[in-house]
Amino acid sequence: MDDEFVLVQRHVLPDAIQRTLQAKKLLESGEVTTVQEAVLQVGISRSSFYKYKDSVFPFSIMDGKKIITISMLLEHRAGVLSNVLRFLANEGANVLTINQTIPLQGEATVSMSVDATHMKQNVNRVIDNLKKLDGVSRTVVVGSED
Repeated sequence: MDDEFVLVQRHVLPDAIQRTLQAKKLLESGEVTTVQEAVLQVGISRSSFYKYKDSVFPFSIMDGKKIITISMLLEHRAGVLSNVLRFLANEGANVLTINQTIPLQGEATVSMSVDATHMKQNVNRVIDNLKKLDGVSRTVVVGSED
């Protein structure tokens, strides 16, 4: 669970993490050239910066991408999720995250964040074709961000 990603609004993050994001932005933009300059400007210690720098990223790293969140109800059988992933890859989609519930009554809910920037077909057609895959009971787009 240590490498699990979560999406959190900035205002609920501790101050040291918010300032680490600011320091990283200063370094990436070229406004400062060293970590020491960055941490002095944002008001944190170097140890705080190094503690969080490899674990916190702005959501803006996804700029220029079309991200969709898909929720599916899949039959609990070997290969169903694999077929969904293969289908998405063949369509040019890149799966960013997958969350799956424990199967109940033979079905599991799976939600995925997908980079749809380079998909061969439009989202609606891909969703319609996902619904036709063996073992897929339901598919809906629950969110989209350009």
